[in-house]
Amino acid sequence: MKSKTPGQKAQQAEEQSSSSRRKFIQQTATALAGFYIVPRHVLGGKGYVAPSDKLLIAGVGAGGKGGDDIRHFAATGRAEIAYLVDVDDRQAKNNIEKFPKAKYYHDWRELFEKESKNFDAVSVGIPDHNHAIVAYHAMQLGKHVYVQKPLTHDIYEARLLGEAAKRYKVVTQMGDQGSSNDGVRTLKEWYDAGLIGDVHTVHCWTNRPVWPQGIAWPSQNKPVPAGLEWDLWLGTAPKREYVDNVVPFNWRGWWDYGTGALGDMACHIVGPVFKVMELGFPTEVTCSQATIYDGNFSQAYLPDSGPVASSVHFKYKGKKGEDIRLNWMDGGIQPERPEELGPNEIMGGKGDVGNGVLFVGTKGKMMCGVYGQDPQLLPTARTATDGNVPQKYPRIPGGAEGHYKQWVDACIAGYGQQQVDSPFIGYAVPLTESILMGNLAIRSFNLRQARANGKGFTYPGRGITLQWDGDNQKVTNFDLANQYVKREYREGWKL
Repeated sequence: MKSKTPGQKAQQAEEQSSSSRRKFIQQTATALAGFYIVPRHVLGGKGYVAPSDKLLIAGVGAGGKGGDDIRHFAATGRAEIAYLVDVDDRQAKNNIEKFPKAKYYHDWRELFEKESKNFDAVSVGIPDHNHAIVAYHAMQLGKHVYVQKPLTHDIYEARLLGEAAKRYKVVTQMGDQGSSNDGVRTLKEWYDAGLIGDVHTVHCWTNRPVWPQGIAWPSQNKPVPAGLEWDLWLGTAPKREYVDNVVPFNWRGWWDYGTGALGDMACHIVGPVFKVMELGFPTEVTCSQATIYDGNFSQAYLPDSGPVASSVHFKYKGKKGEDIRLNWMDGGIQPERPEELGPNEIMGGKGDVGNGVLFVGTKGKMMCGVYGQDPQLLPTARTATDGNVPQKYPRIPGGAEGHYKQWVDACIAGYGQQQVDSPFIGYAVPLTESILMGNLAIRSFNLRQARANGKGFTYPGRGITLQWDGDNQKVTNFDLANQYVKREYREGWKL
């Protein structure tokens, strides 16, 4: 008899209804209207936390951003870090020491097979290419999931996770913590109040990448460092020999693992636009990108790595059927400064001048920084005179810091009992698909084919507009681009 795959084992575990403890948590938590529940430690007296109030979390990704997420969950006082998983002992070291009671694994598949009855939720804070496979199998086990942005590496994976969240009825949250900031709500209230009229154009920009991009894959292999399980790190990605300067951070610039500047930052920058404008899927995308001289008066062909800078232009349909254009720029390129902004005033957010958003409406403009921070009307004097509109949307205590507790509380309350800011269904999935559609355009721009006469190459993806059928996840006018909708997983790592 063939051994079961991780997915089959997870499905069997789900059908056998593994965690009576989790059911107890869901059935006994008391819900309030709106965002929050009454913690039982309030009912039981100061400092009292009933055992059933503790959400047991398995942290897949114990170092880097995943490790930071784990510490935030623990700091809520309502979560216990029960298990840690990481393929790199060097990165996991600090959290292994911080959470000595948490059992440590290298392979999340082994954890899921052996310990599925002993935890309630999974935090996924690992490189982009392995987000979907971990989150999907966790949901099959009935586990609530928190997944770092971007939700997935591929467009196809995002839709799959949204469907799984609905099917398995688990609480989901994407790790774009800035979506819980007050600034996002202020922008939405200004927009709803009609202060800038109907928005027809939005400009978004970032100073990323701040890691190497526009480079060729290193030609010299290196020994795998002690403490790193390289094959497990690769996971779903194609088999490659280890090279320096990919782990632990620079993987972001390689298409096999990361999603480039757009994937890294757009959830934090375009996300507020989605909240304010309630956007869905784009209808078309065009792009351009910086060229790299290869020494022969032609652009270097670098299929493995994202560009050093790119400009992507999306078109959406608004609620009234109107066209809304969203322009993205990375690599430090910024849009033209609005005339309403003084020469010494910072465009975007005051705290991070490399990133920002500018909304252009029929009656005015407004802008903000990354995470929706520092919202301002233009001219900026309008912020004080016109910006004091009635508060319409509830604030999250702690803003971005409260993003973590919001998910923990919602998990304890149970599926459908409490709202979160970045659920897969209705927000994280369409936002992620939209962002990854931009990457599809960037990669299509760089597609190279040999000319019919055998001399030189052509770039058939350049100079065209990609027409996007969001319902069917397909480019309708350039089929070669569709290879980037869904990649081939490595054998043994398939969803």
